Amino acid sequence: MLRKRSVKRSKKTPLYGLVLAGGKSTRMKKDKSLLEYHGKKQVVHCFDLLSRFCEQVFISNRKDQSRLPAHKKLPQIHDVFVDIGPLGGILSAMTYNPEVAWLVLACDLPFVNETTIQTLIKKRNASKMATAYRSAYDPHLPEPLCVIFEPNAMFQLLRFLSQGVQCPRAILLRSDTHLIAQSPGISLDNVNNPQEYRKVLSVIRRNPADK
Repeated sequence: MLRKRSVKRSKKTPLYGLVLAGGKSTRMKKDKSLLEYHGKKQVVHCFDLLSRFCEQVFISNRKDQSRLPAHKKLPQIHDVFVDIGPLGGILSAMTYNPEVAWLVLACDLPFVNETTIQTLIKKRNASKMATAYRSAYDPHLPEPLCVIFEPNAMFQLLRFLSQGVQCPRAILLRSDTHLIAQSPGISLDNVNNPQEYRKVLSVIRRNPADK
């Protein structure tokens, strides 16, 4: 399912979008992809957001989620690399199409908006393995779940996996990653439990963000 896009496409390697929505959400005690912050299920919100900028967008989910009302009408890629967290979804997407760059976005980042995605794409360095934001809390650390992976990243991710490294942040730290600063209007804070969800929902309702 493709939506209208609001910006011109990059002349670089084609950019596909991937919404990571297959987490078990054990601390939240409900599926985080089904939470609502912006008037729709978060998986749909993230899909619509990436569809404004990417040639094609998919959601990464588990097979048991495929018939959920919020999931079933969206293009899906199920994990072929299982039980390794977000890295499994990323590698599964790269296996599906290894010739494109993938803009990966986790569904539990409720403050991500057009500015976040637009800035990431504008500052993309296709000669690097990946382009990622610096952490707002430690500028030496990359934010691992709002990131663009170039096609050559697949082989490097597989190499790290063979060495037992499954953490996307650790991989980005040890790779040729182009890091960019978070400017005003960008927040990559995530939400992991019901208390954080209620707090973030209150903030968003008081200060509606750019969607």
